[in-house]
Amino acid sequence: MPRRANAAIGSILIGALAIIAIVATFWTPYDPVGINLRARLQPPSFAHGFGTDEFGRDVLSRAMAGANASVAVALSTVAIAIVVGAAIGLVAGYRRGALDRIVMAVNDAMLAFPGILLALAVLVVLGAGRFAIILALSVAYIPSTLRVVRSSAMSVREREYVEASRMIGNSHVYTMLRHVLPNCLAPLIVLATSMLGWVLLAESALSFLGLGVPPPAPTWGNMLASSRPYMQSAAWLEIAPGLCIALTLLGVNLLGDALRDRLDPRLRPI
Repeated sequence: MPRRANAAIGSILIGALAIIAIVATFWTPYDPVGINLRARLQPPSFAHGFGTDEFGRDVLSRAMAGANASVAVALSTVAIAIVVGAAIGLVAGYRRGALDRIVMAVNDAMLAFPGILLALAVLVVLGAGRFAIILALSVAYIPSTLRVVRSSAMSVREREYVEASRMIGNSHVYTMLRHVLPNCLAPLIVLATSMLGWVLLAESALSFLGLGVPPPAPTWGNMLASSRPYMQSAAWLEIAPGLCIALTLLGVNLLGDALRDRLDPRLRPI
């Protein structure tokens, strides 16, 4: 029962985030970047559900637009990291030999650096911007995907049906795509779900440091950064983006745990 509850709560939170991000593409209650100095620092009210910031901008509208930006960056990053990491890990784990040793040497060197530091190094070279942060975070999280897929591929390649596929003359590419890759999907799905939370948190941290999507475009991270001078006088400025980040990470973690329990046969009840 708790597993079902985790899956349900996680799905609701992630579904709500997805709906808000899609809606924010077409509509927000106010212009997220529109300045109205006569309405600056107003507390939450019927007109402004989450209040207004130091420039009179509606915090709810900016949080919705920030969800759109964060989801776009997270999905793009996870997609790139999963596709690139899975492709390299699949080939390395299946072929083994010198190729595997070279790939893993480079991969282990990248894993020696924390993901956020690796992303910071890439951003120093590329500069701030949406494309730059997607590329930086993709580079930071490709090694994790590569290692997971390689380990699964090394295990699956020894199975009888893989050997039979090779014996009847199927190409290595066909065997990898038809027999090896499908058996690597379960851990890959769980990893992708967890990675979504990691990327959202990393993007918010980089935006907080001023290395994310440049202002005035709103993200949850730069909203938190801009609220620091007003923590005592206008607490709602940090509560809104902080709550958005916390609920999103909660949803991702609950959904990831539910998927892990569902897809890992070792965790199924006997």
